[in-house]
Amino acid sequence: MDKNTEYVGKVCLHYDYYSGEDLYQDGSEDELLDIVKNHSQNEYNGIIEERKSWPILYHLSDIRGNIVDWIPFTKEDSVLEIGAGCGAITGTLSRHAGKVDCIELSKKRSLVNAERHKEYDNIDITVGNFQDIEKNIEKKYDYITLIGVLEYAASYINSDEPYEEFLNIIKAHLKPEGKIIVAIENKYGLKYWAGCREDHLSTYFTGIEGYVGVDSVKTFSKNGLIRLFNNSGLNDISFYYPYPDYKLPLTIYSDDYLPAPGSLNNNFRNFDNDRMLIFDESKVFDNLIMDGMFDIFSNSFLVMAGKEVQA
Repeated sequence: MDKNTEYVGKVCLHYDYYSGEDLYQDGSEDELLDIVKNHSQNEYNGIIEERKSWPILYHLSDIRGNIVDWIPFTKEDSVLEIGAGCGAITGTLSRHAGKVDCIELSKKRSLVNAERHKEYDNIDITVGNFQDIEKNIEKKYDYITLIGVLEYAASYINSDEPYEEFLNIIKAHLKPEGKIIVAIENKYGLKYWAGCREDHLSTYFTGIEGYVGVDSVKTFSKNGLIRLFNNSGLNDISFYYPYPDYKLPLTIYSDDYLPAPGSLNNNFRNFDNDRMLIFDESKVFDNLIMDGMFDIFSNSFLVMAGKEVQA
């Protein structure tokens, strides 16, 4: 076997582009690897409850997969998962799609992903920097996922318009009718007005104030995302609204299936940070729903975007 290839069960990991150093970690990787090596997936929820750790909840909760579980993948479909992390979404993708190719910067996180999904024979993980790997991708995909990834484009795309450039790079690897799937926080999400910290910076009101002085990360409004996709030649756009958010979604709403007044009552969860309680989000959501403005203030978006196919 090639020295740059490793198998964990049936999952193949490729290290041709790995620098030898994990540049992105949150410190939980060793504990996560120990868990997935020594426990079955049906034990994860008990471990989450016992350890009361946000990273353990975030990486191992089966709720994470809800964000893509409803999408009508088929076994004829190929998926490129960019930023696969510890595999919270990978398993759901691999159960539904025919082939899942993952790109992940961290070797430790990739080993967690491989270990927890080692029985799947349709997962390949390439470890390394996306820009290095992307240049050598020849395959075209039915779906490319960016789950919690687009907001970091300015950190690794050297361009005056890094978010548009990132989408243009990815678009080149889509089949003609393929879709990019983006899950991202809404910069105007109601929870931020109500006293939650910005997810990436742990500061109050940074997003709704326009990320002044911040160059490393950025989320968008609904209209901002529409402009971004249109400027990247992705004009076939559908919006969905994960609730309470895309990280731990319990319901996925759409423009054809919007929440009714009284249905959004799960608003006070905030597992990774303290927060203020400025007003009753449930009451405000009810008024936004009645005024037809829920889509503007949804805490997160899931967007499916593709190129318009000429008849």
